[in-house]
Amino acid sequence: MKIVILDGFAANPGDLSWDWLDRFGEVVNYDRTRPEEVLERSAGADVLLTNKTVLDRKIIESLPDLKMIGVLATGYNIVDIEAAREKGIPVCNVPAYSTDSVAQLVFAFILEQASRVAEHTASVKAGDWANSRDFSYMVAPITELAGKTMGFVGFGNVAKKTADIAAAFGMQVIAYSRTMKGQEDRKNFRWVSLDELCEQADYISLNCPLTEQTKGLVNREFLSKMKPSAMLINTARGPVVVEEDLAEALDKGVIAAAAVDVLSSEPPKGDNPLLSAKNIWITPHIGWATKEARVRLLKVTEENLEAFAKGEPQNVVNG
Repeated sequence: MKIVILDGFAANPGDLSWDWLDRFGEVVNYDRTRPEEVLERSAGADVLLTNKTVLDRKIIESLPDLKMIGVLATGYNIVDIEAAREKGIPVCNVPAYSTDSVAQLVFAFILEQASRVAEHTASVKAGDWANSRDFSYMVAPITELAGKTMGFVGFGNVAKKTADIAAAFGMQVIAYSRTMKGQEDRKNFRWVSLDELCEQADYISLNCPLTEQTKGLVNREFLSKMKPSAMLINTARGPVVVEEDLAEALDKGVIAAAAVDVLSSEPPKGDNPLLSAKNIWITPHIGWATKEARVRLLKVTEENLEAFAKGEPQNVVNG
């Protein structure tokens, strides 16, 4: 069996090992693959492993030897799963490997906004404390989380984990999702409408999938319904947010702050309006990328390959 990794660098920049793949057969590993290189590099492969490299219908139909596609991620929108289904090719993803890591990043954003650790540290290092007449001072307002309301748009695994953390901080939790069922045993929790969530939440975390219904969901109208003191956090998908509208809302003080780990185009274009917006924290899509999460990612990928080799593919998204 020939296995080709089209873009292995993100999942494994060198701190992990690919040696476990050797027991399955021949392995060819590329750190990155440009669109014009995909077909040539994929030729003759029985299995393709991809993170963000697009495998569209034209490519899939041009690979007669291809028998499985493994996605090194949970999301699989980079693969034409219908084209793969028509050719009998299972597409296997890695669900829920980064839940804890993404929830951790959501709260890293919240705690940074609430306590302003980086700003105060920079002030101290600049000599402001040494030159202060007082034993304590603030360079920006700081906030206590207890009693605040955390709102979730979408309530899957990451949102549930983050809600547990919010509850531990003494926060109230409200959520809106497509189904809005269950969670009866969760304390300090309520299902609400989307309008109610915007009006009541001090922190809004976007945890919904990218669909036709959620694309552009956070727009000027959505933002205008939020509290002026509220913070928006996006660790879902960039296109859920209309970036021009969010930048405008931040610059005009419609909302207090935002934090995003995802953008509409990654890497971003230089003219992305969020890059110059006020009161925003931006990280380069790192929520999934802790070493612990990546270890789980590769472990489940190994299990997916083993199941496929036995004729019992698992985590199939196009079955």
